Amino acid sequence: MKRLKIRRHILAETMKTIIELLKKRRSVILYLAFGICTTLINWTVYPICYYVLGFSNMGAVCAAWFIAVSFAFVTNKIWVFERKNFLNRRLLKECISFFSCRLVTGTLDLLIMYVAVDVFELNAFAWKILSNGLVVILNYATGKFVVFRKDCVGRDMNKKNLMDSK
Repeated sequence: MKRLKIRRHILAETMKTIIELLKKRRSVILYLAFGICTTLINWTVYPICYYVLGFSNMGAVCAAWFIAVSFAFVTNKIWVFERKNFLNRRLLKECISFFSCRLVTGTLDLLIMYVAVDVFELNAFAWKILSNGLVVILNYATGKFVVFRKDCVGRDMNKKNLMDSK
């Protein structure tokens, strides 16, 4: 009986620790979950465009990038970084900033894919996976520190800009 109480206590403490960790790292966990979805969208659109629709390698990369980045913007804004401000001015600024940052990492993806597939004629899908690994890491950093950042005193930039626009 005593063992059962000890096991329940350990299980309860473990669950409490896991729940606290999930709450503390919520944005990272959501970013990874939506990042997986974004990557799957990219990996699905690329071969459909390249192999099925007959797009050039670069055309397929661009189409996959645009669709994936559009999905990522919505999920990052609403769920990952919890920015609920949808005023036209703020939304436009975030959208431009997000797409600009993603354009830089998308260009890196394009360059990697061009060199690997078009120049060295390596496996397109394998290189797409490798390229996306690097891009995902860079995208989280730009989302957190550039697009949806907080100012130096920790306030949500959306709240600050909401006050500025009134």
